[in-house]
Amino acid sequence: MKQRAPLTLAAVTAALAACCGLAFLTAPTAAPAADARRAAAARMPVERSVLVCPAPSSSDIADTTYTSLTPAAPAQAVGKGTARLAGTDGKTVLEPREPGKPVAATVSGAEAPGLTGVAQGVMAPGWTAQQTTKVAVGQARGLLGLACTAPGTDFWFPGVSTAKGRQDYVHLTNPDDTSAEVDIKLYGPDGLLKPKPGMPDQVTEVKPHSTTKVWLPPLAADAQLQDVTAHVTTRSGRVGAAVQIAEDGVGSDWLPASGGPAGSLVLPGIPADATSVRLVAFAPGEDDADLLLKLSGPNGSISPAGKEQLHVKAGMTATVDLADLTRGEAGSLLLAPADPKKPVPVVAALRVVRGTGAKQELAFIPASPPVGERATVTDNRLDDKATTLTLTASGGADAKVRVTASQGTEGGRPAVQELTLKAGTTRTVTPTPAPAGGKGPYALTVETLSGGPVYAARTLTLPQEGTPMFTVQTFADDRSRVSVPHAVEDPSVLVR
Repeated sequence: MKQRAPLTLAAVTAALAACCGLAFLTAPTAAPAADARRAAAARMPVERSVLVCPAPSSSDIADTTYTSLTPAAPAQAVGKGTARLAGTDGKTVLEPREPGKPVAATVSGAEAPGLTGVAQGVMAPGWTAQQTTKVAVGQARGLLGLACTAPGTDFWFPGVSTAKGRQDYVHLTNPDDTSAEVDIKLYGPDGLLKPKPGMPDQVTEVKPHSTTKVWLPPLAADAQLQDVTAHVTTRSGRVGAAVQIAEDGVGSDWLPASGGPAGSLVLPGIPADATSVRLVAFAPGEDDADLLLKLSGPNGSISPAGKEQLHVKAGMTATVDLADLTRGEAGSLLLAPADPKKPVPVVAALRVVRGTGAKQELAFIPASPPVGERATVTDNRLDDKATTLTLTASGGADAKVRVTASQGTEGGRPAVQELTLKAGTTRTVTPTPAPAGGKGPYALTVETLSGGPVYAARTLTLPQEGTPMFTVQTFADDRSRVSVPHAVEDPSVLVR
């Protein structure tokens, strides 16, 4: 019997915990007059957030920029707070001190550390960090960008590879005081892959406050497979997880985890000049998935000619080569069930290439959750051509968003722009709002004001001798507020 990838209630719960990070909340002291068991939930800011970042590069010529921001607090927010990201040696790398004011640090060489950190008080809601690494030459050359993430217990990575010419490593970062035990399973086009003969069941120990990396080919008995899906789970503890990928002749970048399994997905931010786009999808449950593919552009959505649909067998990785489907207009790929009455949860990611010949560069775009109330990406550059923002309104109604550029890390004044997105379209914003008189990297925050859902991605382009080095980071709801019940007389109401 073919082994399926499990899709359990525990996994779903863990995924929700991972996206929200840690949040310790203080409930209001006054109980409502209504029946305690019907007490309404209040929206409260989180009081503690945890982030982790893997070690950025093993190259001696790598230059890494770390950036961090807590979005500006609303006028009614008061109190104190702290935030600190430190390396595995305990040394502080970033320490934002005030909401709305980003900070940055640069490190060169292979010694740039992985980071773990905690924000508390007014610094916790929406706390965000990013690492951007540029490697000018060698197999690992490229622009590698990754948002630091909350630790979790369950991650999906469609789009990894064990093929010759690829170097794929899963990076695992443990922020806690106890060790974590991690399982990594790989699924190819025919299902679950077995490890190299003689290898025991693969369990990786990640020691407290450390980062470790796992090379993928031995987990597939050294099979040469172009497209594989990795499933990372913890037996104990929790970790941050991301995959660093280097491909001969095409560059390198990070592959973040896909959004959790869902019947419909959005993969935002395919560059207008993409020369190659490949979709990798995986159905973790017991049922096959039939997906409709559409490209959302400035004038609506179209189906790629001859590639309108993808069949994904349960427990098997499926791919489709979409070539240069954007044809000069940036867009987002939409995946929906062929039969809306029978949605099957899937995960997905895109491998995207820009340039040609010896001047190619790759990046990865995972399926992304919507922006929600608010989402932020840091490390945007002041060059008008460096930063591109892509916004997609995937629902049946127009959406209105607010885009805020923070001040720069070295000063300046924030800038704000409100935009209306036509339903079913994708809008490219370039140049993006930027701080007036600003210096240094800045953050972009997107808020959904009405309509929705809205999906967003930021493309950062830093060319190197004719190679269009780039990286794409998607926006995800920062979960800066969560619902908590009002204080009640009956303690059983608060059992979670």
